[in-house]
Amino acid sequence: MITSMCNSYEHTIVITNRHLVQGDFLKQLEKVTKLHPHALILREKDLTDDAYESLAKKVFDLCKREDITFFLHTKIEIARKIGCQNIHLSIPMLKGLSETEKKALTEDFCEISISCHSMEDVEIAMAGGATQIILGTIFETECKKGVLGKGVEFVREICQKCPLPVYAIGGMNLQRLLLVIDAGAAGCCMMSGFMQTSKPLQ
Repeated sequence: MITSMCNSYEHTIVITNRHLVQGDFLKQLEKVTKLHPHALILREKDLTDDAYESLAKKVFDLCKREDITFFLHTKIEIARKIGCQNIHLSIPMLKGLSETEKKALTEDFCEISISCHSMEDVEIAMAGGATQIILGTIFETECKKGVLGKGVEFVREICQKCPLPVYAIGGMNLQRLLLVIDAGAAGCCMMSGFMQTSKPLQ
């Protein structure tokens, strides 16, 4: 039953990285959105704000077409400007917000996704209004060379204490997705798999 669910991609979150795509980035995202993942986070941290906003509008349209939850990555004001009600932040960014800004965040956004690497991070995220946790780094990955994976038991430990949906990130594939779901996670995030092939879990 779990295998069937995972094959439908509904437990996966796409993390974008256009530098990993061979060919047209938007065409790759069009293929990926047709797989109907749970959500897509537009990362692309090296773009200027203007370029990011222009790209975000196009990707937002792709996600709307396939009814996929779309997150902007750290670009709070751009998200407000284009009407995107889902935002992904790091713990340092969340901690840098004033109490007034945190309150506005919970008022303006339906989904607030926070990257966490410890239970302390998770507690800070929950206090800041998080609706989901991106937990890493679970397995070693090319994206973060030299960073040891924290493993499935770390996922289990966090999920036992965290009432929010937890999505594991770092070196994820189909077999590992099953492992983290068994440990209590809602699913996983994938970057290279989604950026380099149209069927990353097959």
